[in-house]
Amino acid sequence: MKHRCFWVTKSKLYQEYHDHEWGQPVYDDETLFEFLVLETFQAGLSWITILNKRENFREAFDNFDYKKISKYPESKYESLLQDAGIVRNKLKVRSAISNAQLFMEVQQEFGSFSKFIWAYVASKPIINRFNERKDVPATTPLSDKISRDLKKRGFKFVGSTVIYAYMQAIGMVNDHTTDCFKYLN
Repeated sequence: MKHRCFWVTKSKLYQEYHDHEWGQPVYDDETLFEFLVLETFQAGLSWITILNKRENFREAFDNFDYKKISKYPESKYESLLQDAGIVRNKLKVRSAISNAQLFMEVQQEFGSFSKFIWAYVASKPIINRFNERKDVPATTPLSDKISRDLKKRGFKFVGSTVIYAYMQAIGMVNDHTTDCFKYLN
């Protein structure tokens, strides 16, 4: 039997996410945007709630196509608020649209969002060595710094806790605990 990180439940969906996505370095802008949207919607909720609705989000948000999302008219915003398959938070839905616009501004400035975000770690994941749940932080000075930078650029729902979870999801930090079969794998 595989030993996984402490947060993984018996849910097959959770296990698949942990085993095949979480902590794997992501460098393509499309996936980076998808995780940004999902992490911002997760703020204040459990990650399993978002994972269970992920396909609904994918459908509702045009496969996370930030170019399309950036141009959503008010009518699309209103229809998203009626979609029971996603988290219908007015501010989060609005932020997905504005964050898509800002995401493209970052791409213009840096050539890609990937270059921008990965520059914080010189394009190499930080490999942590956490043994237990209590060792894993919710924020770090680096997530504080990235959060401040994104907020300065106008991004919403990008507090330090959300950003640290984002860093974990996209593999900027490897926070698999040392007893997990994915640690250094």
